[in-house]
Amino acid sequence: MRQPVVGGVILFARNFQSPQQVATLTGEIHRVRDSHLLIAVDQEGGRVQRFRHGFTRLPPAAWYGRQYRERSAEACRLCELGGWLMAAELRCVGVDFSFAPVLDLDLGVSEVIGDRAFADRPQVVAELAQAWMRGVHAAGMPAVGKHFPDHGGVCADSHIELPTDNRPLAELLMEDLIPFQRLIDAGLEAIMPAHVLYSRVDDRPAGFSAHWLRDILRDRLGFQGVIFSDDLSMGAAQVAGGYGERARVALAAGCDMVLACNNPVGALEVAEALADYEDPAAHLRLSQMHARPALNWEALHRDPRWHEAVATLAPPGQEADPHHDKNGS
Repeated sequence: MRQPVVGGVILFARNFQSPQQVATLTGEIHRVRDSHLLIAVDQEGGRVQRFRHGFTRLPPAAWYGRQYRERSAEACRLCELGGWLMAAELRCVGVDFSFAPVLDLDLGVSEVIGDRAFADRPQVVAELAQAWMRGVHAAGMPAVGKHFPDHGGVCADSHIELPTDNRPLAELLMEDLIPFQRLIDAGLEAIMPAHVLYSRVDDRPAGFSAHWLRDILRDRLGFQGVIFSDDLSMGAAQVAGGYGERARVALAAGCDMVLACNNPVGALEVAEALADYEDPAAHLRLSQMHARPALNWEALHRDPRWHEAVATLAPPGQEADPHHDKNGS
């Protein structure tokens, strides 16, 4: 972590025992060096929530989509509250951001996306995701939209193999890219591309494609924020070669930071391969990903908005217990 090429840490369930423990851990990480490392986690809600014990169990994105079908305005209010709750709890324990929201469409094809998506209609996804981002911003946290341009149109799981989407760019622009464009216009700070090959657009998966990241995302959609690669240890990333080569290809394509999450040997290979790498523009963009100072855990649990959010969003019996958390057990 002291190597200059390392810019951040992503935490998983294996790193988590309790809010108190993870707050101590993030404090230790921040003390590693003067220029604080970014600390991230996947805390979407539903089946993708790394911190659970002592944290409020968050509903999956699709839950908000179901509310939207009944009462759209109320669903957006709930979604904003959910984004705030997620971000406020993470900020209390020193996490800078979550890799969320998911902007994929639930086209009934991808099991790995499924209820992680807000809805199947791009306009609904865009409206709910904007509400969610407003809540995240209110808690002092930046947002990361994923998986550009959309993982929802393929059956294969990119964690295991390389999925191929054969739809033309015109169709993607008219449907799948709408949520990304709307959130970019609303101030989205970061985007994560998919390890998916869009065969009628480019011969490289989006996360390794300069055409997708520079020509379409930067130039056509006007995105000026951070581009994070998806995990280079995923099966689909093998198409780019060994770990060092995967990192170099992703950065050359336009990523600002690459993730090497679940293979310690591979992470070391990436660090060694990038030992002399320097990109001042990426450093400037990444500096915007540090979250604002937060309430402490006890103060958050006295906040009326926290009580409203928990009462409204948490399944019965799944509410966080501030006294239980305080003891870290």
